[in-house]
Amino acid sequence: MGMLPLFKDRDNDSAYKYLQELYKKKQSDAVRFLLRVRCWEYRNLPVCHRASHPTRVDKARRLGYKATQGFVVYRIRVRRGGRKRQVPGGRTGGKPKTHGVNELKPSRNLRSVAEERVGRRCPNLRVLNSYWVNQDSTYKYYEVILVDNSHNAIRNDPRYNWICKPVHKHRELRGLTSAGIKARGLRRKGTHRASKTRPSRQANYKRRNTVVFHRYR
Repeated sequence: MGMLPLFKDRDNDSAYKYLQELYKKKQSDAVRFLLRVRCWEYRNLPVCHRASHPTRVDKARRLGYKATQGFVVYRIRVRRGGRKRQVPGGRTGGKPKTHGVNELKPSRNLRSVAEERVGRRCPNLRVLNSYWVNQDSTYKYYEVILVDNSHNAIRNDPRYNWICKPVHKHRELRGLTSAGIKARGLRRKGTHRASKTRPSRQANYKRRNTVVFHRYR
């Protein structure tokens, strides 16, 4: 009876649509109970492990997952919080401007970090996408969708064989996945909101701070 108010009158929607609507109400009794039980389970598992099937099937399918040969799902946890500067004993050296150690924030989001760690764990697979599954006070848990680029089922599928090209090797390490694109600020468009982000912040800065002298001929 407690789940009835979660949904509107949807006669023609699929089961995936109901799951999608259910996860939009994360503070409902049903979802809170599921998340609490699953979080207890995830804490007792290894940091990075293979999942037998996606926890959120609707979300995984929207991100490209198919229950066929060549697709793998890995679950990983990432410690929450800011990024402490990696210096010995807090000794940064240099000017006082760079003396900060504790109150620093990472430039990338935790989902991008999770994809990177799974990609290093599975170097023979290609990272397709990832999504949030759970979190507690210490960790955030993500599931990463990977594709076996050497499997014939993937190489012969015109919808997915684009990822078999060598240019897509470790795309998670170069900010080419969805989480990486968001961390690079490429979700925004327009001269006012994203005038210095394309093709990247580093390339844009280098172009604006480089003086080019054309040779007199």
